[in-house]
Amino acid sequence: MGSNASRLRIVEADGPGAIREVAALRLPVRLGHSVFLTGRLDPRTIDQAVAALRRFAEVIGDAEVERTRAVVTASAREADNSEQLISRVRSETGITLEAIDGGEEARLVKLAVSRAMDLREKRTLLMDLGGGSLEISELEKGKTTFSTSLEIGTVRLLESFLSAGKPVKQQQERLLTEYLDRMLAPLAPALARKKYDVVAGTGGNFEAIAQLASRPDSPRIIDVAKARALLERIAKLTPAERGAQLAVRADRADVIVPALYVLLAVADAARAKEVAAPGVGLKDGIVYELVDKYFRVWDYRGEEDAAAGAALQLGRRYHFDEAHATQVDRLALHLFDDLQTLHKLGPKERRYLRLAALLHDVGDFVHFASHHKHTQYLIEHSELMGVSPAERVMVGCIARYHRRAVPSTKHTSYRALDLLQRTTVRKLAGILRLADALDREHLGKVKDVDARISREGVTLLVRGQGDIALEIWTVERKAGLFEKTMRKKVVVEVVAS
Repeated sequence: MGSNASRLRIVEADGPGAIREVAALRLPVRLGHSVFLTGRLDPRTIDQAVAALRRFAEVIGDAEVERTRAVVTASAREADNSEQLISRVRSETGITLEAIDGGEEARLVKLAVSRAMDLREKRTLLMDLGGGSLEISELEKGKTTFSTSLEIGTVRLLESFLSAGKPVKQQQERLLTEYLDRMLAPLAPALARKKYDVVAGTGGNFEAIAQLASRPDSPRIIDVAKARALLERIAKLTPAERGAQLAVRADRADVIVPALYVLLAVADAARAKEVAAPGVGLKDGIVYELVDKYFRVWDYRGEEDAAAGAALQLGRRYHFDEAHATQVDRLALHLFDDLQTLHKLGPKERRYLRLAALLHDVGDFVHFASHHKHTQYLIEHSELMGVSPAERVMVGCIARYHRRAVPSTKHTSYRALDLLQRTTVRKLAGILRLADALDREHLGKVKDVDARISREGVTLLVRGQGDIALEIWTVERKAGLFEKTMRKKVVVEVVAS
């Protein structure tokens, strides 16, 4: 469910590379109407959205779908009453609607584009333009090096700066372009410095623009000069006139103009003369992930590494001790893997631990004394590509409890978790406390740790360099949460290197 329209796609798959489309449906529900001005979903729009998903639910039922994922984007994450939409959809259609953040949008779009284009040896600038937001990502050889979500969207721009049903006035154009310049200003210097092999745009508007301003030899390559000329021509027309002249739907005729302004602003900042429109988007990324996970070929470790890369970027923003963070990350994962038969957690929880280990000290940026609390806040309120808001709450809790107080229902975020999630937090926070203790002085003295499980307890075999007495003492002092949760006594043995 986007801010301008809702889309359903159903596929049939014999394997990860054998996907056939069974059904595709698009309903023009402008969920973003008034949200970006009032901060609330319009009641009539909610009714329309629920009716649309009721129709989708019928199609899903008729197709006997085995796996689904339903997401809603910027319009819901910015609306104060988004829970009203989500709860009504759940109760009236049986569909669980998930409000995703810009980082998750960018991750899914990147997945879709990577399947449509070979980006492995290229530097790529990827922009996904929706009704409420613009996700910009930079890829180096197919790996995301930077991603951000900006409050730039076609419906947002239309309702904020332009007049419904009328041509664009000169003053409106000036205000709109000034807004785009201001929003892109933090990125502009970096975009101008780099030379991109590929600049690509996803979303329905880019596909429509490609049909109207493509390069002569390629219908999926937008010629920026032609796009500029197209904007100059159609900005003077009313949406009704655009629809008639361009043969586009009414709900495309009004937003294609702000889309062109965005395309040109980003292309100019990146000094790009053409923009690829690969014809895939968010729904395609969802499909690829569902299918890969169904057939058990999903790269969980690659997903973990990508999330870890995003965590490192966040940590650097807050000037964290990267050497200590990566040391704790390494030791925590060793312990997690060795203790798998004891904690019985899987790849998803391993990723939570890794993110918490990397970010457990970012709160130092705010204040050292209570940095575990500040860490939790920063994690919960920062976008991490591939990490949902609900997952950020889990990671934030794990990181918070790396020191001081143990998990308690007196703490708001922990109290909001269900019993299984609370147990997971306790297990992972217990492991994180041990790993953090093993680098007590932030000097990387511990070179390796192995965990051995016995009936009596857990023995940590520690190999170090130099005097590690303080580290051993700290482990024994911080082992309480682990021992209480796992019901195993922790013993440390120093092993000669």
